[in-house]
Amino acid sequence: MNPLPHGSAEGPTDGPADGPADGPPGGPSADLPTVAPRLRDLRRRSGLTLEAAAQRVGLSPAHLSRLETGRRQPSLPMLLTLARTYGTTVSDLLGEVAPERDPIVRADRMDAQEAGGWTYRQAGGSGRAMQALRLHVPERSAAQEDLVRVHPGEEWLYVLGGRLRLALGESVHLLSPGDAAHFDSLTPHRIAAASSGGVDLLFVHTLLQSGAAELCLGDAARGGRPGTP
Repeated sequence: MNPLPHGSAEGPTDGPADGPADGPPGGPSADLPTVAPRLRDLRRRSGLTLEAAAQRVGLSPAHLSRLETGRRQPSLPMLLTLARTYGTTVSDLLGEVAPERDPIVRADRMDAQEAGGWTYRQAGGSGRAMQALRLHVPERSAAQEDLVRVHPGEEWLYVLGGRLRLALGESVHLLSPGDAAHFDSLTPHRIAAASSGGVDLLFVHTLLQSGAAELCLGDAARGGRPGTP
């Protein structure tokens, strides 16, 4: 899948391939007021240069710089990518700090957030090795057009309503309510709604911590092979 690489297969160039991953250019969105400074802070605390971080995420340094300065708005898939890269969660990137590590997440605390046309609700606790989300993917969204992702880890999803088109490598699967998928995230993958009105999902993905990133990414984690997520 996905949210928020988890590098994408967009490649390291700063051309049209970077476009679908993020929202429209301009100043910081009211929906995402703290993402830019948090991205910059997390990268620096991880000891990564702009170039090294951009290579892990699968973007050009110029594109990542625009995200860090608020000149571009990240989509939910890109937020997932960045969260995995820095070993944190989308909620942390958005500045949502849980008052305590409560194992129970009540429905009235699952506030809806929107990024890149996708709507998500945090369905799990923060500071864990996995992140659980409830997602709504619209029938057509700039965030999902041609966005293929490849990254270490695993993903699990369950269709709540609507129909889902899931591309895994060369195979395309149509999932209906009640269907689920569990796959290795190193398999190139893309999700899209296959029904009018979009699709609603439960989605769980593993997060990369800094040590695991070095282990899983090998040379790429140290600025090696270009284009490797």
